[in-house]
Amino acid sequence: MNALRGGGPIERVDVSVYRIPTDRPESDGTFAWDHTTCVVAEATAGGRRGIGYTYAPPAAARLIRDTLASEVAGVDAFAVGAAHDRMARAVRNAGAPGVASSAIAAVDTALWDLKARLLDVPLVRLLGPVREATPIYGSGGFTSYAIAELKEQLGRWRDEGMGMVKMKVGRQPAEDVSRVEAAREAVGPGVRLFVDANGAYDRKQALAMAEAFARRDVRWFEEPVSSDDLEGLRLLRDRGPAGMDIAAGEYGYDLFYFRRMLDASAVDVLQADATRCRGITGFLRAATLCEARALPLSAHTAPSLHVHPCCALTPVCHLEYFHDHARIEGLLFDGAPRPRAGELAPDLSRPGLGIELKRADAARFAVGGV
Repeated sequence: MNALRGGGPIERVDVSVYRIPTDRPESDGTFAWDHTTCVVAEATAGGRRGIGYTYAPPAAARLIRDTLASEVAGVDAFAVGAAHDRMARAVRNAGAPGVASSAIAAVDTALWDLKARLLDVPLVRLLGPVREATPIYGSGGFTSYAIAELKEQLGRWRDEGMGMVKMKVGRQPAEDVSRVEAAREAVGPGVRLFVDANGAYDRKQALAMAEAFARRDVRWFEEPVSSDDLEGLRLLRDRGPAGMDIAAGEYGYDLFYFRRMLDASAVDVLQADATRCRGITGFLRAATLCEARALPLSAHTAPSLHVHPCCALTPVCHLEYFHDHARIEGLLFDGAPRPRAGELAPDLSRPGLGIELKRADAARFAVGGV
């Protein structure tokens, strides 16, 4: 297809919802769950179908079906920016952050995938690669895990070649140091150990925990306090141990959120999640903010979605290989990438994101009536 002639009008957007139980009980410092919901959007144009998804409640699917699908219908399939702007305007009165931004994310990603498929190139080639693969860190270590489960999971990731692993803390602060010690024992001295409190600590408690974790060679402290407490994050960044990165941003749904966080000098590393921040378009824009401030960007979860943009963006330092999402994406999608030597690389033999919905396998997880 001649790119100068356009990709043809977007004909339709279909949406489906899947509810996947966890493989065992899971919790972090502030939340517990037994399932994850994945909303899948599929956009069609020119005889090709692009796929995108978000981890959000079924309400995101209803918003796609009732509002966003009609907004993008008829837009040229190559004009992803125009479709993105139409969707952003359409949710103004619905409350743009949260579910609305997640719904936009699924459709926006499907449109990027569709564009690359129409051009018959991997998405990373369309975006312009800067690296062949992106470093990943194994992420899990839930507070619901017994010590033996924690050590088994983190140790397995080390054995698979991952040089970074992350665990949850904050559910029972009195036990956190001993759990971190067990994790350090499991992975040994050569693996970078990260912790994520999901905002469970208050400011002074977080400072004290940072010092204790640093003595166990913890290099990353994610959401030591609420990500909405920018002053608290700045306190941790200024007064925390040398060599320990303070990170937050996974709950950013738009550029204004990220700009406020960066203006407050609240983090050493910004996190962004394309399944929340309005898709690959939003993720690219968050990377531009980071590049302008010489600040690293880390991709939050959804490895099958993030691997292509992560390999095309200079500020990206690593990608979270989250246990739940890696498992779910393997269940739902053919072509979900697998780690190799602590990195994740896009499959250059497949166009777009390189994934296809395994409809027969996914059917058993389908949520009806959406």
